[in-house]
Amino acid sequence: MMDKRIGFIGLGNMGINMAKNLISEGYHLQVYNRTLSKADELDAAHITKCNTPADAAEGVHIVITMLADDEILKEITLGNEGILEKLPEHALHISMSTISPETSEQLATLHEEAGSHYLAAPVFGRPEAAEARKLWVCVSGDQHAKDTAKPVLDCLGQGIIDFGDTVGGANVVKVAGNFMIMASMEMMAEAYTLAEKNGLDRTQVAAFFGSTLFNAPIFQNYGKAIAGKQYQPVGFKSKLGYKDARLAFKLSQASETPMPLVNALHGRLLTAVAKGRGDTDWVEGIGRGVSEDAGV
Repeated sequence: MMDKRIGFIGLGNMGINMAKNLISEGYHLQVYNRTLSKADELDAAHITKCNTPADAAEGVHIVITMLADDEILKEITLGNEGILEKLPEHALHISMSTISPETSEQLATLHEEAGSHYLAAPVFGRPEAAEARKLWVCVSGDQHAKDTAKPVLDCLGQGIIDFGDTVGGANVVKVAGNFMIMASMEMMAEAYTLAEKNGLDRTQVAAFFGSTLFNAPIFQNYGKAIAGKQYQPVGFKSKLGYKDARLAFKLSQASETPMPLVNALHGRLLTAVAKGRGDTDWVEGIGRGVSEDAGV
């Protein structure tokens, strides 16, 4: 039974669905969330509600974190009553958040000093993909950590892609991928708004491109939402998109990689946040921003 008991921290739009899938595979979760009532959505027979991150990590061989940003992850891991206070020796912390590679490297070092292990395992996919176990899981870190994590990660996604031993590698991939999604959204919003301004049905234009030249999920799913100005339900908040734009900008600066599009997206999403739309979906943050700039 102990092998099937793991810690799970972070029950947001993604985490709640991931937790449900782990429970359906027979895992018992020691859960912590800042708003603990969120755990009421889970099967009470298969969870133990914890009042601190340390309690969620006590006596388990694996603890998963799915948290909003670097600072929250650091606080949950290193802070007072944090994971490292009670995580057993040789246990594994699987971090599935979108964070900087620098934070992953820092946490990996601190885990090593404490006698535990750390694996970067950020995911691609929206909440509905998490629910359907269709996430793509990117991993980086040492082989033992990957081997330990595999049975758990197999319950959450449709594939695990290994990006090497350097622990921050998967985080670089995640930041790069989220940048590509944002850039695609901006491009679609501008193109479909151009069509609208010139008297065309933007949804027809999006359907054409999504089934021909740009026949891919990003252009089909996000394209449909952007073209139809469908801003609900909120799956990924504009303020989190802005956070990811900041991560991409910071990484580009640190590695001397000029990325003009990152600068544009950073401004686009900062504008959405500044206008009080931080909690809207990033489809709205980008799509509505482009429409407003065009006066439609």
